[in-house]
Amino acid sequence: MNYEAIENVSAALTTATTPNPAAAPAPSVSSVPSISSSAMLCELSISQWTGRKKDRRASDDVTRDNHAATGVASVNKKLLGDCAELDAVQKLTGNIRNMHYSMTMPWSDTGMRLVPTAQYFKYHQQMTALQAEWERLVQSFLDAYDWEISQAQAKLGDLFDRDEYPTVSALTNKFAFRLSYIPLPDAGDFRIDIGNEAMEQVRSHYEDYYSRQLTNAMNDVWQRTHKALSAMSERLDYADSDTKKVFRNSLVDNVLEMIELLDVCNVTGDSQMSALRNKLDNAMRGVTPEALREDEYLRRETKQVVDAAIAALPSLDV
Repeated sequence: MNYEAIENVSAALTTATTPNPAAAPAPSVSSVPSISSSAMLCELSISQWTGRKKDRRASDDVTRDNHAATGVASVNKKLLGDCAELDAVQKLTGNIRNMHYSMTMPWSDTGMRLVPTAQYFKYHQQMTALQAEWERLVQSFLDAYDWEISQAQAKLGDLFDRDEYPTVSALTNKFAFRLSYIPLPDAGDFRIDIGNEAMEQVRSHYEDYYSRQLTNAMNDVWQRTHKALSAMSERLDYADSDTKKVFRNSLVDNVLEMIELLDVCNVTGDSQMSALRNKLDNAMRGVTPEALREDEYLRRETKQVVDAAIAALPSLDV
């Protein structure tokens, strides 16, 4: 481990001056960078059967038996009880969404996310593999569906109602996985056949939106970086403790992943982000969880670098 390099990095980060993009005025139309060649939009849509349904009769019984006002109690039942096959689908769906969010950047309230072109191959490869596994699990559930219904009556007792179960054919249509990619237009790229005055108004509105969404996307990367570095700083702080703090190997992995994201997600070519990425990359090169646990000097110096990096981050109310 090059301790001198860590000390140099720590000193450079500590003395760095950083602007506050959150407090700075929004960039003018002419200064909004075009990222259409360095990123694209993607939309992930996953639908699935929940296997849950409100039981109105049971809800009314609970309300009446407890002398409560109408509508204050609701009984929702799991139609298949604890179905391992359906639980597996639902768990993987959550994991897929988490992966999707971790590898993309926010863009719009409609669910569109920004995928840097440098990240596209890795993202698409992982999402395609996850889609294949998801479809396999869905088919396993559909194959077991009739058997699970036959077991449901014993699980639900008087709550069982055969009419509440869709056919296999209808159930199949409740599962869908769709991943779409959409080119990202330039801020000033409008080809609308309307009057000049109206076109300028539409262009201005979109350029404001484009600038705002781009700022939000970049701020998201800064916030995720802050979260990973703060977690490492806290777990490496042994100063007020007589015993070493326990941390998992993922503590280092998470920071290494953020170093990679600072590279592939820098779609605007932000020099501050590039500089921070390079300094963290140099400091973390060769650092392992085992070494941090055993080497007090390395642990202290690494924490100093991480703390300096946190201090150099833009102020984003993180």
